[in-house]
Amino acid sequence: MTAGTVLAPLQWGRLGRAALLATALNGWPGAASAQTAMSPNPAAPPGSTVVEQGEYLARAGDCIACHTQPGGKLFAGGRAMPTPFGTLYTSNITPDPGTGIGKWSADAFYGMMHTGRSPDGGLLYPAMPFGAYTKVTRADSDAIFAYLRQVQPVQAANRPHDLRFPYNNRSLILGWRTLYFQEGTYAPDAAKSEDWNRGAYLVQGLGHCAMCHTAINSLGGSSESAAFQGGLIPMQNWYAPSLTSNKEAGLGDWSIADISGLLRDGVSHRGAVYGPMAEVVYNSLQHMTDADTRAMSIYLKSLAEGSPPAPQPRVVRAEEGSLLMRLGRSVYDGQCASCHGAQGAGAPPHYPLLAGNQSIQMNSAVNPIRMVLNGGYPPGTAGNPMPYGMPPFAQTLSDDEVAAVVTYIRAAWGNHGAAVTARQANELRAAPLD
Repeated sequence: MTAGTVLAPLQWGRLGRAALLATALNGWPGAASAQTAMSPNPAAPPGSTVVEQGEYLARAGDCIACHTQPGGKLFAGGRAMPTPFGTLYTSNITPDPGTGIGKWSADAFYGMMHTGRSPDGGLLYPAMPFGAYTKVTRADSDAIFAYLRQVQPVQAANRPHDLRFPYNNRSLILGWRTLYFQEGTYAPDAAKSEDWNRGAYLVQGLGHCAMCHTAINSLGGSSESAAFQGGLIPMQNWYAPSLTSNKEAGLGDWSIADISGLLRDGVSHRGAVYGPMAEVVYNSLQHMTDADTRAMSIYLKSLAEGSPPAPQPRVVRAEEGSLLMRLGRSVYDGQCASCHGAQGAGAPPHYPLLAGNQSIQMNSAVNPIRMVLNGGYPPGTAGNPMPYGMPPFAQTLSDDEVAAVVTYIRAAWGNHGAAVTARQANELRAAPLD
């Protein structure tokens, strides 16, 4: 969540709500994951005070992910957000009267959330997810503002954005808004259950999940008709899978319990989260109430229910198989089988299965390649405080070996993923790690 005239959680690479990776190339046990530090007291569920409700809602919106620098003061902003158009810097949303939002009114704050304009009427860059926050109710906006009013004030001037011409001309945002912004509070669907509507409100609004799980075009916009259909997150080089297709990260054939477990704990018997999504779970989702986690699960499951089978990706050709598969199996047997099993069955939830894993077989091989190269941990959560992680292999495997083992994982045991090239592996060696 953001505020001010120098706002910036990324439309094209938000640190938080990114790839829902039920992919899970896990390896070895480790300590709690190294994520952004949070305040010691978890957010209270909606309770007796407006401030408690606001703290909970600010967690639901994952405000800390963008407005707090690693090791920095809470909500003091200043975090650099690289974009294809230049670098944005997040704003100070503490109640400091000189450099934060201390002089703002609740009306001004709601106006920013609902309309994407600062108190002086200035246009906010769409890096601020006002396209999602416009759905937030006035009551919830007021509660978040009440909470932010009582956090520790920090005197920290907002840093000017560093955008290339012509993107540094804010008047161009008028055109962007005409194409991509539709103002309006969430309207419940009378044909759906109360839980479904609560989940839709959280996912579409404060959660702003579509910002990553919807493909972004060259103008930094996305199509409503393509909502939640997945796409590569620019600058971060993670693939946020489609939530509408059971062949990617769609959850239509998952149980509500497994979806809830994934959101709350970061792991379930069906998969685990890694990459940017791990930070979302750590900072935000693990603090949601069971009722809200269930509601989100019901809504997310509905997005993919009844989805037609996706066309099968191109399988590895015989001539490729004789080379790639042979080398890939050799690498797998030596480096991976001890955790994931000779037949890819794993030992969920700590060592996720690879055989039949839908996220392994997606058309995009970005996520499994990155996991082999860089490794990673699911988040350390109350439900999984000592997550098992996967070691990086970038230093020990060549591009050919990375391509071979990922190809093997995508095509063995009845999987139907396409082959991966050494060039793809090499290109992702330069991907940012934070």
